[in-house]
Amino acid sequence: MESSLKVRIRLRATVSPTEDRLKVLVAMRNIIGDCAASEKEGEAEISISSQDLRCLQMVHDQLRDRNVRDAAKRLILRQRVGDRVNLLLNRQAAFAGVVSLCTTQMESPLGPITMEVECEKPDELIDWLTAH
Repeated sequence: MESSLKVRIRLRATVSPTEDRLKVLVAMRNIIGDCAASEKEGEAEISISSQDLRCLQMVHDQLRDRNVRDAAKRLILRQRVGDRVNLLLNRQAAFAGVVSLCTTQMESPLGPITMEVECEKPDELIDWLTAH
């Protein structure tokens, strides 16, 4: 892991009135694993923030293990804006413990989990996330 990378990670998910908030939180926690993070719940949204690079280890491992690194890298590069990488993650897959990137919000029927990662060295971050 590139421990020298400084990151700010934020996951956000909307919560509809018919959804179980705990399940949404579980899906979000499945993405980042057991790393240091703070949770904030609003009326219609849950967000999790962290500056711990270990929160991205699950994403890194699953992209590697599922052999989708090249496709993921292309998608991540398209969704990069300056020093920020924006990812859309399928909420239902996340609840099952699977990292599944979406190209649009429509690919996640309940709405995606949005992950924003700010990093001074985004190219190094993307290379680490999608390393062979």
